[in-house]
Parts: sequence; C-alpha cells; structure tokens
Amino acid sequence: MARPNQSIQYYLTAVVLVTLLFTVSYNFGMQTWEGQSQPLYRSLEVVLQTFTTTGYGGDAPWSSLHMNVLVMVMQVTGIGLILTGVDVFAVPWLRNALAVDPPKAVSDVSDHVVVCSRTHPDGALVGELELRDRDYVLVEPDRETAIDRHRDGYPVVYGDPESRNSLERAAIGEARALLVDTAADTTASIVLAAKEAAPDVSAVTLVEDDDLAEYHRIAGADEVLSPRALVGRSLAAQVPTTVSTVVEDGIAIGEDIELVELVVREGSDLAGRSYADADVRERFGVTVVGAWVDADLELSIDPDTVIEAGTRLLVAGEPDELERIRDATTASMHSLGPQDVVIAGNGQTGTAARRALAEADTEVTVLDREDGPGVDVVGDAREPETLDAAGVGDARVLLLALGDDTSSVFATLVARDRNPDLDIVVRADERIDEPKLYRAGADYVQSLSTISGRMVVSALFEDETVLGYHQRIEVVQLPVGDLSDQTLDEASVRETTGCTVLAVERDGETITDVDPYDLVLAPGDEVVVAGTDEDVDAFEERFLD
Repeated sequence: MARPNQSIQYYLTAVVLVTLLFTVSYNFGMQTWEGQSQPLYRSLEVVLQTFTTTGYGGDAPWSSLHMNVLVMVMQVTGIGLILTGVDVFAVPWLRNALAVDPPKAVSDVSDHVVVCSRTHPDGALVGELELRDRDYVLVEPDRETAIDRHRDGYPVVYGDPESRNSLERAAIGEARALLVDTAADTTASIVLAAKEAAPDVSAVTLVEDDDLAEYHRIAGADEVLSPRALVGRSLAAQVPTTVSTVVEDGIAIGEDIELVELVVREGSDLAGRSYADADVRERFGVTVVGAWVDADLELSIDPDTVIEAGTRLLVAGEPDELERIRDATTASMHSLGPQDVVIAGNGQTGTAARRALAEADTEVTVLDREDGPGVDVVGDAREPETLDAAGVGDARVLLLALGDDTSSVFATLVARDRNPDLDIVVRADERIDEPKLYRAGADYVQSLSTISGRMVVSALFEDETVLGYHQRIEVVQLPVGDLSDQTLDEASVRETTGCTVLAVERDGETITDVDPYDLVLAPGDEVVVAGTDEDVDAFEERFLD
C-alpha cells in the first residue's frame, strides 16, 4: 500500500499526464475532425474547463461524432480525477481533523487503581471496581484499543505499561494500588517499573501458573493471586467425602463472631427438616444469613422450605455455636465409601482439585487431551468414547476444568447423557456462561472471572471482605447513617435491602448479640452487614445517601 505522500505524487503525476494527453488529442481533433486549427494553449484551456466543469468557451458545439465522443471521455475523466482528488486530499484531511487521540495522561485523580490487564474492561476485574464506585485508570499499549476504550467512556492512558513513564502518566504515585493481569512474560516487568516509579504502591498480580508466583514476589508484588488454583480447591470441596464438611474457612468479625458456610450432608440432623422445624437460631444461637440451593442464593428463607442434603448454609455466630451447628450438618456416619471422581483437564484448576482430593477416600481418574504427569486417560472430554474410557458411566462425580466454556458445555451434555446420576461440577471461564452450563446439566458451576474479581477486591480493599470468592457475598462495615435511633425491625433492614446485620461496633466494642427488636442504634455506631453486591448497594442507598 502506498504511503500518503506517495499517493499525492502519483495523483499529481497522473493529472499532468492525462491533461497533456487530452490537450494533444483535442488539438488534433479540432484540426482533423472540425477543420479548425488552433494553438495548443487554446486546447489546454478547453481541457481544463472540461475537467473543472467551468464551461467550454466558443468551441462548443462540435459537429463531428469523433469530437463529441472525445469531449464525453474528457468529461468522465474529469469527474474521476475530482473524486480521486477528494480521496487523496480531502478524506485524509478530514480523518486527521476528526481523529480522537488516545489520552496520554490523567489529572486530578488519586487513591485509584492502575489496571494493566489483557482482558476487556467489561470483565469481572474492572466490573468489581465499578460496582463499588472505585476509581481506576487503564494503561493500554495498543493505540487503536486505547482510542476505543476512551470512546466507550473508560478512563485510559495510552502507553506501554512496562514503561515507568507510562505508569507515571497514569498517576501511579497517587494510586492506591497497581493491578496486573497480563501475559506471564510482562507481569514482572510491569511490577518492577511501578515499584521504581512509586515504591510504596501496593502491587497485586494474577498468575495462571503457580510456579511463576515467586518471580512476581521477587519483582515486588505485594500479593500474588492464583484464582485457577482456588477454583480447583473449591470444586473439589463439592465432592462428598469425609473431609469436605466445610466449604470455606470463615470470616472473622470482631473477636467473637465468625461467618462460615456449611454444607448440609445426607443423614445429618438438619437434612430433610424444614427451616421452621430446624429452629436454627434457638437451638444453636447462630444467625442464618442465607442458603445456597443449587445455584440460587436465598436470603429470605421461607420457614416451610425443607433443608435438603447439599444445601449450603451461610451462618454467623460464636465459635462454640458454630461448632454445634457444624456437628448438626455433618452426617452421623462419616464413612461415605470410596468416591470415583473423573477430573477432565490437567491444568492449574484440575491439578489443584486432584491435590485437594488426595487425602480423601477418593478414586481419581484424570483425563486430558495431552499426556503428562498424573494423566490417566488421553483424549477429548467432548467425545463419548473418551468419557467411557475414563469411567464416567460408573463415576460419582465429573469435575470439568477445560480450557473454554464451549467445550465444557459439550462435555457436560455428553456426560449427562452417559450417566444421568452423575454429579457434574464445572469451572466456567466467564460469568455469562454459567446459565448455559446449568442448562446443559451441570450441578454446580464456578466462574473463574467472578472469583478473580472477588480475590482482587479483597486484596485491594481492606474494608471489603468477601466470604468464598465464588459466592458473591460480601461483609462490609458501614456507618449507621439514617438507622440511628431505630431498631433493625423498625427500619425493616432485611426486608428492604436483603442485608443481614451481623454485629454493631460501639465505642470500640463489638456487639454480636444483635436483637432486631430491642437494640436501638446510636449515632456514631457502625454496623457489620452481609449481603450480595446488590443488597449492600441497596443498604447504602437507603441509609447512607
């Protein structure tokens, strides 16, 4: 493709040559076909008049067919030259005049997060920041991508994130933190540049391969997150073994209260009873925040709802209270017998799941498309014969940790067809694909993008604690606001926002026995609330705006 200056040269050369050709041709035609001899400059004048559509002077009309054809050809050629001239001169000028230059610096921003990410900002990482109204600046090395981000309204700086200068133009010195989710060969370099520009900035990186985590730390990363490994461990916790009574570690709230998630096992004291009959608060003293039933989180639980085996309860209470309800959710017979588990995918997620199941009474078969350490069956998990070779027909659980969600959907469909009683737990790369996997027959799905965003939030913001990154439940300490001088019942907190108040901070002390009918909140109090993102937003809008 010719460069712009070459195009102009070619165009001007063509105009000169075509003009000379038609001048000679017109002069010859006037003399030969019209019988009128005239100087060349007169013929040149007529050619220019034709090209510029300004008229023909005294030569028109012409009597011969040949001259009329020649003049028509000149007219068409003149129009072509004009249109070509517009493309060569006017279009580039307009393009340059209207072009949007990508921002090369930001101003008047502080306490923000500088984000260097290879993923689209519509993803979970930036989405979690926007959901919490946290300021951020993207650093984008590709000019066209930076322009697109700018046009879409994202705060962006065009520059190389491995360059100290680019990070400084993103106000790294005034930033709260640096978040890096790029290719493995550039992440450490970005952290080094950031620490050189702003030694005190907190650097958080995401890593796909745990073996690279140490390099990030040596480069200066304050926290290295491995969401793929966490997904693997969490998926393994869904396998009913003697070691999987508690899905996640608890979240400490003050000194005396903890928020945990417990799985109700088959044969336990709570399994098969209604919530009213279980009488959890009176029997154990804990507060039930909500319950996960399959993929749905129920915060307002109907008293007549039956607690089925597999239900995951979110409860808050003191250690001895939690111990009592933990016993009530565990099967009286702890030996579940060997469980045959097929893990499809031997990457970071699959490896983490296999290691988590290593100490359980579990027979694990690993399936992967490529042979390697720990792989028992080589093949495509979407193929029926491959799943048969891995023993899916007789297995208790299939854990899918494949490379893309489309493959996971196909593998889920085939596996469900081969074994209708199979428990299928799946890692989804994108949150948007979770419903597809459930429709395909998955029993439990965790989104890698959601977990990544959750891990980042907990790492970046000390005031935002997340219980089980996959659960979309957060615990936040907030001012009492308009709740002052009211009880929780009078303010209808749970009914109007969906949030559960777990504790009250008053004069340096934590009140964990929160009676919604008797405890009147005072000015200066702070409340510890638990709920989904939307619930916490509703709480803030109702009582803090």
